[in-house]
Formats: sequence, C-alpha cells, structure tokens
Amino acid sequence: MTTIARPVGTPLSRRPDDPVVGTPLPHESAVLHVTGQALYTDDLVGRTSNVLHAHPVQAPHAHATITGLDVAAAYDVPGVVRVLTDADVPGTNDAGVKHDEPLFPTEVMYHGHAICWVLGESLEAARQGAAAVRATYAELPALLTVEEAIAAASFQGARPTLARGDSAAGMGRAARVFEGVTSFAGQEHFYLETHCSLALVDENGQVFVQSSTQHPTETQEIVAHVLSVPSHAVTVQCLRMGGGFGGKEMQPHGLAAVAALGATLTGRPVRVRLTRAQDMTMTGKRHGFHAAWTAGFDADGLFTALEATLTSDGGWSLDLSEPVLSRAMCHVDNAYWIPDITVHGRIARTHKTSQTAFRGFGGPQGMLVIEDIIGRCAPALGIDPAELRRRNFYAEGQATPYGQPVRHPGRLLAAWEQVAGTSSLAARRAEIDRWNGRERHRKRGIAITPVKFGISFNLTAFNQAGALVHVYKDGSVLVTHGGTEMGQGLHTKMLQVAATALRVPLERVRLAPTRTDKVPNTSATAASASADLNGGAVKDACEQILGRLEPIRDQLRDPSWEELVAAAYRERVQLWAAGFYKTEGLSWDAAAMSGHPFKYFAYGAAVSEVEVDGFTGAYTTRRVDIVHDVGDSLSPLVDLGQIEGGFVQGAGWLTLEDLRWDVSDGPGRGRLTTQAASTYKLPSFSELPEQFHVALLDEAHEDGVVYGSKAVGEPPLMLALSVREALRDACAAFGPAGHSVELASPATPEAVYWALCAARAAGRAS
Repeated sequence: MTTIARPVGTPLSRRPDDPVVGTPLPHESAVLHVTGQALYTDDLVGRTSNVLHAHPVQAPHAHATITGLDVAAAYDVPGVVRVLTDADVPGTNDAGVKHDEPLFPTEVMYHGHAICWVLGESLEAARQGAAAVRATYAELPALLTVEEAIAAASFQGARPTLARGDSAAGMGRAARVFEGVTSFAGQEHFYLETHCSLALVDENGQVFVQSSTQHPTETQEIVAHVLSVPSHAVTVQCLRMGGGFGGKEMQPHGLAAVAALGATLTGRPVRVRLTRAQDMTMTGKRHGFHAAWTAGFDADGLFTALEATLTSDGGWSLDLSEPVLSRAMCHVDNAYWIPDITVHGRIARTHKTSQTAFRGFGGPQGMLVIEDIIGRCAPALGIDPAELRRRNFYAEGQATPYGQPVRHPGRLLAAWEQVAGTSSLAARRAEIDRWNGRERHRKRGIAITPVKFGISFNLTAFNQAGALVHVYKDGSVLVTHGGTEMGQGLHTKMLQVAATALRVPLERVRLAPTRTDKVPNTSATAASASADLNGGAVKDACEQILGRLEPIRDQLRDPSWEELVAAAYRERVQLWAAGFYKTEGLSWDAAAMSGHPFKYFAYGAAVSEVEVDGFTGAYTTRRVDIVHDVGDSLSPLVDLGQIEGGFVQGAGWLTLEDLRWDVSDGPGRGRLTTQAASTYKLPSFSELPEQFHVALLDEAHEDGVVYGSKAVGEPPLMLALSVREALRDACAAFGPAGHSVELASPATPEAVYWALCAARAAGRAS
C-alpha cells in the first residue's frame, strides 16, 4: 500500500523526495536478454502461422541499367509463391523520405542492390527462387571513393556554409598557419540483430507490421505510400531491437514495405530478415569524410581562424546525409573557441550503400577533424597537445560559430580537471616519458581529449514526443511512449520517470511495446534526445492524472495509492492521459547555418594510455579514465553502461573497423569485401582497456530537462578520440621531438606501423 504525495505540475527538472529516478537499477529486460527469453521481431515468426519468407535478388554491379528481368524460372522452384517487382506496387515505388530511393530500381546504384524479391514457403525456397531469376544489365561507370566523386564533381543535396567573422583576416593575424587533409572511413553498425520485418493483413485490410525500427512512424508512412493507403490503415510495432545505433532509423522502411506489399498481395504473413552478409552489403554505414583544412594560431597557441571543406561520402542517395553533414559542421569546433571560421560542406554521391545515421550523427566526424588538426599542429607549435587543447577551451560568454551561447563551459573544465586528477595524468606522463627513453622497440602514449556535444534534433520539428499512461482500477500502471528500445535502457528510464511522477513503487508500472496506434507522429529514437523527449511526455501524462486525483485525495484522509485510484474510479474520474512534450527554446536556419539548435551541451573528458609494438604496429589500450556529464542521472547503471559501450564503439571506429570496397577495375568493382565478422574487425574483450574507470560528473543538474538529467547515448562515443591521440603520441615517441605524426583513420596496426616508420625516418633525417 503506497501513500501518494501532493506535488502536481512540478517544474520539469525538480525531483521529489525519495525519487525512483537516480536509483542504480539493472536494465528492465536484462534477465530476458541473458536467458534468451527476450523476444525480437524474428522470434515472432514462430508464433505466426502460414508465414512466407522473402529473399532479395541482388545486382552484381556497382552501377548499371537493368536491361531485362525474367522471373519465370523462379516459379519453377518448389515452394516459390510470388516474385515482387515494380509492377506490383500500387502506390509509390520509393522507400525514402527524399523520394530518391526506388524500392524496385531500374538503375542499379551499388553492388548488392536488391532489384526484386522472391517469396517462398521457406527461406531456402525463396533463396533458390532468387537464384533462378534472370536479370541482364548494361554496366555503367562507378564512383567508389570520395576523391573520385570530388574529381567528377559528383555531389548531391545542399552545400551549406557555416561562417563567423572573417577567416581570411584571422589567418592574417596568425603567427603560424597550417594546412592539411584529414580523411577517414565510415563504420558498420553491426547490431546483433539484423534487419527484420514481419507483416500481416487482417480481414479489414489493416496492415500490421512488426519491425526492428528506430522510427516506427516513418516506417508507417513509407509502407502507407508504397501501398497507396492512409497512415491509419498501417500499424507499426517495435517490440525491441537487438541494437540499432542509427542504422535502423531510415533503413528499415523499405524492408518493411516489401513485407507489407507481399502480405497485401498474397494474404499471408511475410517475413523479411537479412542475413549478416545481406545486411552489410545492402544497408548504409557511418559516413566517411574528406576534410581539407587550413588553421591559424597566434603566438600563444590560440586559434585565430579555421577554414575547412568537409565532404561526406553519402553513397547513392541522400537518406540522412544532409542533417549528418550539418551536425558535423556544427561540431567541428568541439570544445574550442575559434574566433574566425568558414566551413563549407558538401555530400559526395558515390555508388555505394546509402550512408545513414550512426551514433553521433556527424558529430564524431566533425570532432575528429579538429582533434586531428590539434594533434598534428601541437608538435610544430612546441606545445603539449593537452595544453594546446586546454588553452583553447570555450569560456563563459562565448558562442559557437552558428551563434548558440555555450552554457556551463565550466563543466567542461571541471570534467577535464577531475579526470586529469583521478587518472594521475601528470605523473603518468612523466613515467611514460621515462619508459619510452628506456625502451627502443616499444613505446607508450597518453592523451586527454574533451567532448562538447549538442543535444536535440537538428530539425526543430522533431523535438516533440507523446506518451499514453493508463492507471487501472487496481492501481497498476501501463505506460506507452514514442521511443523504441534497442538495448540502450530507454524503457528502464521511462519506468523510473513514471514511478517517480506518480509516486508509486517501480513494480506497479509496466511498459508496453512501441506502437503507432497508441502514440502517433513520433520522432525517431535518435539524437540522444529520447529520454528528454519521452520522459517529458510521460511526466506530463502522469501529472495530468495526478491533477485529476487531487480533489479526490482532498476528500479522503491520507489514502493509499490503491484506495485513491479506487475512489477516483467510483467518482468517474478519468484515469488515463495522453502526455506531450516539446523542447522549448530551439531555432535553426538550415540555409544560414545559424540559430539555437540544441537544448544544451553534454560535456566529458577522457584519458587513454596505449602501448605500441615498433615491429608490427600492434597495440594495446592499457588504461582509460573517463568523467562524463549526464546531469542528474535518471538511471546511473544504465548511464555507466552507455558510456562504456559508446567509448568502445568509438574506439572501434577510430582504430579497428576498416570498411573495404573493391576499387579495382575487375568484375567485382564496388563489392564490399568486408561483409562478415571474419573480415570486419570489431572490438572485443581483448581490445578493452586493462583498466577502465568511468565516473559521472557531480553537481551537473540541468534545468529545463526531465528531472535534471542529460542525454547519454551519443556523446561518450567521441571520448574515444583520446585513444587515437594516444596512438599518435606513442608513434611520435619513435621519432624526434617536434615531429608531427599523420595517422590514418581507422588507426589499424598497419596504419600505426606506417606512422611510426615515418617518425623513425624523420629521426634519421634529423
């Protein structure tokens, strides 16, 4: 029996006494995950009768016109029921929100492009049917690298410019001017659960799609326009995802549309599940970038100006390339005040998968550029890289290049100083220098890097959310919100928010799966904003209910929660509510690249130490220390897990994960050659640091956000820049003082080996 307290309609960030938020709880589905009882989309196939299985026919060229498509032989394969082609589409033959992604193409735009789909009684029948389809092609020239696209002037989408002050004048004031190119690769999401959709149609023609999607509303919209039906005729549910990382924000829509189209035409449930190789060859990656830059510093090592052109590898269609580029440009400053700056952006169109959202959404790419600049320029300036970074930090009263004031820059400094202290950075720096002086063939490196990451969607309209909260007569509570659960702990946090807002024990609250017929018009679970947005909506719904209960409570004497609810029902008081939240204070002019696009900035700092083998370039990460700002944490264990996981994923992108396409002129040109875990190196236990220390920044309450918290999903990934800079430091130790190390990205052992060889050569030359 629980006594309910009075506070109703409290400020968004204020916590009551003894809140459930802030309690270190395990993930709400942790037991189900580790016991194998958690259900994912493909697990529902076994619970559904009469299911058909889909298999794609994939093109063997990077760029070609389809000159003929003969599907007749597929029907000779036992078990094949239907072959889906463009002739079967009743609505719009397009799977993208930019209307540049034909669901059934006439022009092949990347190696492995699906040109039609075969439905079979079994997956094997569908596979054999797909192999029997005969297609002919007229091969066309293909652009595979950003450099090739730049040379051919192959660009797509907007070409924005971000500018403040006079960068030319800033260069003129500089004591030293440096220029260079920073080029780096993308990253495969490699979520454990590959893309999957299961669609069925009921007796009224209502389409129900179970999908592993971060954006159920957009999946609903794409399915509806492919089928030429209104959105209310399509319901999309996401039970949970086995990882997403941005790769399931846009990419699931076309696959769900294939399943829905097949179900509509056959009257039977249709399952689309990609194999790992199909998933890797057919779906988008993190955008690789090419950045040409010029940077100016004054005599004290302070930035005077920066000029840069960022070119992202968008792949064959736009997808989310424009907002990814925009966020990269908005984060090219990272934590540093640059008074005069001009940054141009453009999107290369190449004949590869359409690159898409990935944790950080362009922020890591922008930050990598500025951190590479500092890492390369510091030796020439004769300033320790850590000191050069520290000198250039934002101060109170300064604003970003796009005009947003940098609030609480002192928290960045606090995180920096805290992690420098707890990691014993100064003492270890001295010890590493002594160790390197003794060791000829092995060197150690250490580096500290900061993070300043803006939280909110670039597009202001996306910063809204809804929730539906039901209180039943027995006092139990059911919550549905617009966010999806992909293992990141969003549902855990929403349970804690609801229990806190209603002042009931956590066990009285249950989460329902995310469905478009319960909470409509949702934004993607992305941009690290989902706890902020959905938490605000859940709290709003709960407080509406509490507001209705207050008059009833006033009539009773210290009732329990259950007594209050029962009395309210008898008095015919509404015990459910639809909550809504929108982030206030946002504005963004995408054309001018100016405004206030972010609610706040999340700050952090990391110290990483590595050891490098001078014979092979192989390395180990010896120790990592992190201090990260999550405001007043909603769920500390979840947040610690997100910081650790994000850091490791970032280290994978920067040091291990090397996407390779066949760029030869042979018959395999354009084929992704790293299409399995056997050829694509993922971080594993052996890559984890021997010592891994993570702390949350204290006294970091954030006003205007649900219960004073801050987002945690994306910002920690960029803390891994410290690993890359530590590798640069170790490579430099093989050469003379003042040598500037140029380090490829990803900094694989091979790349590290060539960098340390260059350092050795510089030593011999001097």
